[in-house]
Amino acid sequence: MKNIAVIGAGTMGNGIAHTFAQFGHKVHLIDISKESLQKGMDTISKNLDRMVAKGKITEEEKKETLKNITTHIDIPSGVKNVGLIIEAATENLKLKMEIFKQLDKSGAEDTILATNTSSISITQLAAGISNPGRVIGMHFMNPVPVMKLVEIIRGYNTSDKVTNTIMKLSEKLDKVPVEVKDYPGFVANRILMPMINEAIETLYNGVAGVYEIDTVMKLGMAHPMGPLQLADFIGLDVCHSIMTVMFDGFKNPKYAPCPLLTNMVNAGKLGIKSGEGFYDYSESRKAEKISGQFLK
Repeated sequence: MKNIAVIGAGTMGNGIAHTFAQFGHKVHLIDISKESLQKGMDTISKNLDRMVAKGKITEEEKKETLKNITTHIDIPSGVKNVGLIIEAATENLKLKMEIFKQLDKSGAEDTILATNTSSISITQLAAGISNPGRVIGMHFMNPVPVMKLVEIIRGYNTSDKVTNTIMKLSEKLDKVPVEVKDYPGFVANRILMPMINEAIETLYNGVAGVYEIDTVMKLGMAHPMGPLQLADFIGLDVCHSIMTVMFDGFKNPKYAPCPLLTNMVNAGKLGIKSGEGFYDYSESRKAEKISGQFLK
């Protein structure tokens, strides 16, 4: 497990790479373009700078962390001589299954294959793998270097050995692993996403505005972030995708995405990543407090 590969240099992928590298692992960070990889490395460097400024790590530790990461633009070269591969691509079943088929051909037969999916079935992803017992879910929370929880999702065929190995490895990263079963949404998103969706329904029905809904949940329920602000942070497209997975999996209308969420995703209002969601994140508003930026 000294050498690992992470597929995807986006928000979750670069956070996972950062965390493993900080704890001394040699990380192969893989993405389809040099531009994506550079953006991911820039994010890691900035996050390490913040840790240095806060006194959590030294400048030397930052340099060592960055030195532990190498970048690759193709899977075969990126997964050579690694004991663990973590897929952190977009939350799309077809894309993830294609990646896993490539991994089955490119990696060693005993390499553990993990996915950072937040809702997609581990059992389904493992179905096309020659040894499905080595496939497991490692659902990190965002931001990965900061958040302690890792949901460890055991698929129908995941072996005891693989599960125990990943549980112990997560603890060595100073995380708290929690083993859960493979059902749509697992635990975190099965509880969180319907709450976010209900907050959007509350807005959709005109019960209260964005600021008011988030304030009630922050001050009344002691949530560090309101559900609509959190949806923007996660990405409204991701929220919609997870709700759709749960709706398809359970065939229960309570998991159907709110029409307002669907419309916002179709309009490209995805939250922080697009510059606008339930709040305005445009350049002209950057200096303002988010509590004064509600749009709807």
